[in-house]
Amino acid sequence: MFAVGWEEIAMTIAGKRYRVKARGRFIFFVTFMIIITVMTATTLMGLNNVDGLTQPEYIEIIVEPGDTLWNLARQHMPNNTDIRRAVHTLSTLNEIAAHELKAGQTLIIPVW
Repeated sequence: MFAVGWEEIAMTIAGKRYRVKARGRFIFFVTFMIIITVMTATTLMGLNNVDGLTQPEYIEIIVEPGDTLWNLARQHMPNNTDIRRAVHTLSTLNEIAAHELKAGQTLIIPVW
């Protein structure tokens, strides 16, 4: 059944007859198409997305009179975290600057 060489393999598509003349190019093309197909399928199905495995958890707090981002970072962030990085994280996460903090405002804080 497969006794013929690669050079003699022929297929008929829509009435036209095609022959594989360059075995290396044919194998490269088929391999390339398989890789592209697998990559496209995994991207469309979201299988290469790691976000679903590492969903961050947050708590909501209400800002009390006299609270500052520094105090909130000290209270809610782990002790081994640099306080400046913690304040920056809170500020970036809540899209707020330190001077914009007001009593009654709701902030989200990551759970560590």
